[in-house]
Amino acid sequence: MAHSLSIGSTPAPSRIARLDSDAVMQARLELAACFQLAAQRGYEEGVCNHFSAVVPGHDDLFLVNPYGYAFSEITASRLLVCDFEGHVIAGEGQPEATAFYIHARLHRSKPRVKAAFHTHMPNATALCLVEGPPLLWLGQTALKFYGRTAVDEHYNGLALDESEGDRIADAMGDADILFLKNHGVMVTSASIAEAWDDLYYLERAAEVQLKAMSSNQPLKPVPHEIAQRTYEQIRLGDAQSARAHLDSSIRILRNQGNGFEQ
Repeated sequence: MAHSLSIGSTPAPSRIARLDSDAVMQARLELAACFQLAAQRGYEEGVCNHFSAVVPGHDDLFLVNPYGYAFSEITASRLLVCDFEGHVIAGEGQPEATAFYIHARLHRSKPRVKAAFHTHMPNATALCLVEGPPLLWLGQTALKFYGRTAVDEHYNGLALDESEGDRIADAMGDADILFLKNHGVMVTSASIAEAWDDLYYLERAAEVQLKAMSSNQPLKPVPHEIAQRTYEQIRLGDAQSARAHLDSSIRILRNQGNGFEQ
């Protein structure tokens, strides 16, 4: 179900030399950790899903996983650096075609998006397969996303050209989370840590909502005024909480002897 990207070029050595700063290496480490964490939690689907992050100090470049590798195989050094024209600036291999067309167009059109995680993780994706709004604002975890979501109702097949990438970016608008009906989810954020935090809690919110729906009991949504206030309370410390969440997860990976830093 994945397609390799056929375009690419040999980057100038001087450009590669600028990609070894401490900030870039930290971004590589954090993004690789997110792949490993997602693999451990069953968020991946074969070799078809993809995470990206803008390269610190280089707003025209982004890190992305190479085609043909499961999330559990991704390490810091295996990540590719690509530009928005499809050229691999650093790394071996090519991005999967839909990874390039979705992420390049999203990062180009929305500079606020520093990290973009696309998955077919089962619970959030299940909510993309039913009519109506995906999240029903039933529980506290879901309220983290209150007012932050958009829905793309118009599944259009694989994103194999720039126009489809642009269409997906337009569907996201000012939202952080895009539910792609009949497809999966896109989580975007201002940092890798916040993207991971949102990805994790989105899947948790979807999981408990599906459990509640399967009970065949009446559902109890949170009233708008309370939902809005709770969202504001959560968001006050969200960036700090996300940072602590990813730092904790990285410590756990290291204690497990996971080789994501290689």
